[in-house]
Amino acid sequence: MARRLTAIMFTDIAGYTALTQSDEAGALRLLEEQQVLVKPILEVHRGRKVKSIGDGMLIEFPNALDAVECAVDFQRQVHDRNIRGGSPALRLRVGIHLGDVQEDGGDILGDAVNIASRLEPLAEPEGVCVSFPVYDQVHNKVPFSLEKLGPRSLKGVREPVDVYRVVFPWSGPVVPAGPLLPRIVVLPLANISPDPNDAYFADGLTEELISVLSQIGGLRVIARTSILQYRGTTKSVAQIGSELGVGSVLEGSVRKAGNRIRVTVQLIDAKSQEHKWSQTYERMFEDVFAIQAEVAQQTARALKVELLGSEDQALRVRPTSSLAAYEAYLRGIQAFQRLRGSENPREADRNVENLFLLAIHEDPGFSAAYSRLATHLVIVSGDTRPAKDVLPRARELANRALELNPNSSEAHEAAGLIAMQADHDWARAEREFQQALALNPSSSAAHAWYAYLLDVLQRPSEAEKQNLAAIDLDPLWIEPRFGVSRVYLYSRPREDALAAIEKLMEPFGDARTACQQLAFAYALAGKAEAAMSWLERFKGETTLNSRFVRAFVLSLLGNQSELRTLTLDCEQGRVAEYVPSNLLASMYAGLGDKEKALKVLERDHSEGGDALWNVYAEYWFDAIRQDPRFSAILRSLNLPTTVARPSRWVPGQPPH
Repeated sequence: MARRLTAIMFTDIAGYTALTQSDEAGALRLLEEQQVLVKPILEVHRGRKVKSIGDGMLIEFPNALDAVECAVDFQRQVHDRNIRGGSPALRLRVGIHLGDVQEDGGDILGDAVNIASRLEPLAEPEGVCVSFPVYDQVHNKVPFSLEKLGPRSLKGVREPVDVYRVVFPWSGPVVPAGPLLPRIVVLPLANISPDPNDAYFADGLTEELISVLSQIGGLRVIARTSILQYRGTTKSVAQIGSELGVGSVLEGSVRKAGNRIRVTVQLIDAKSQEHKWSQTYERMFEDVFAIQAEVAQQTARALKVELLGSEDQALRVRPTSSLAAYEAYLRGIQAFQRLRGSENPREADRNVENLFLLAIHEDPGFSAAYSRLATHLVIVSGDTRPAKDVLPRARELANRALELNPNSSEAHEAAGLIAMQADHDWARAEREFQQALALNPSSSAAHAWYAYLLDVLQRPSEAEKQNLAAIDLDPLWIEPRFGVSRVYLYSRPREDALAAIEKLMEPFGDARTACQQLAFAYALAGKAEAAMSWLERFKGETTLNSRFVRAFVLSLLGNQSELRTLTLDCEQGRVAEYVPSNLLASMYAGLGDKEKALKVLERDHSEGGDALWNVYAEYWFDAIRQDPRFSAILRSLNLPTTVARPSRWVPGQPPH
């Protein structure tokens, strides 16, 4: 039998077996359609179909480049066909390897064929996976990038194979490569202090332990947002571990009485529920930093994670020498955590600010207090207070935090927020967020803010990756899921996008923000009945944000009455909340009142406001997107004047 070097391709139709059971006739039509689509593309790229294997094919090519270019053409045409509404959907997976084969009566045999067959299931539907020999021949020669998924152990193959995927605009999330780091969650520490007002200490210490453990590069620590629902929970450690995808749970209690504290902690294996270690610390309040360091060191040892010298040293650094400053700081953390659910957000905002200012007053060298206050001011800017009133102060605070501690992830995160939101210095913002993540890879906030920046800069696939990283670290934080939803909504076939968004929102049940996102997604897809069903679940909400979402969902469905009413209420001062300029401009644009929308945006821009930078890509601005005045503002902010999505909506008309 003759041997030769060839590029081997395996294809398969995802979900074909299930389709044959539910719609056999449709499955047969799909198979015939695949053959018709594939034949001319194979001829162009010199491919030879060796044989059909059920719903898949074995194909060979004279070289790797022909094979990959053919696969790319396959998937482009299949994707276009699916977007046009081809039913049932055709979801091809493709795997390609380069190696020696033996020919036997027109068939090809050998290890290379086996490897190609094992690569195909690793590809996502409408995706292509290739081995390193293929990557080595074609990278930089095809129109899409190839992304490393890492070594994979393939059935029947002795050594792991380095696998890459072709990154299409519609590609899903990257499969994590390499060994997974130990994942741990710190549950809210129970407050058993005699004075209920000392609950701030348990809340603050919980977050500080998360922060300290996050300094250990060999760990991945679940962020604060996802642990709040477990305060006082009756769920088992095994159930919590399963829900958050962690191997270990750190739990305990705190008792504060005067200047004495007792902190009890225990590390538990999430699967076996066995204790890995436990410890009770009875110390003076001034020893709280030593307790945090000891807990981190004990956790690392129990999980067999090696502490680098720099990490061990960082754990021993006291963030402040003033206990009064630290107490105010912990109270500020608690107040910040409770800000979102406050009935009086303006008052709550000022309370957070005053507590962090008190911490700074007690210790002017307390870098973390500056970082926290800077971040807080950025978050509330344009919400409870005009951005121009608070962002200059936030910039000073962030700069001071970096001066005091250039190795602080939080300080770099705050600096990135200022560069993005106040200075619109996109390059610096990206550098700061990248540095924040280099110092603390477990920072879900830094991942999410970086994703926000990438979304603003019209880099959706990169934004999706950062949002997925944030979700991995903070599974029950809804904000990064909104970012992923946007990518799905704007880049995937309609039905696929809606199904994926429902899955993303599933953990949040009937939470208002989840219902709002789903109502908007279904309305934008033109599915009025489903949109109204989700809309009804937060009917009666009277906050400005809820009224705004409801009005725009109805507007997307062709009913602008509530949007007109809300706009009039804002104009005539009947809304008690602060009305940001971007919200007012959005409403005017949504109503098709181009002149009023542009007038608001131009006035805000001339006064140093930032009404447009983070919302300019929204659909409702399509009404004025081609206006030179709108483009001029975008250019002055160094923003793209086009958007990375189709235009599907005309104000007052249902989406196409």
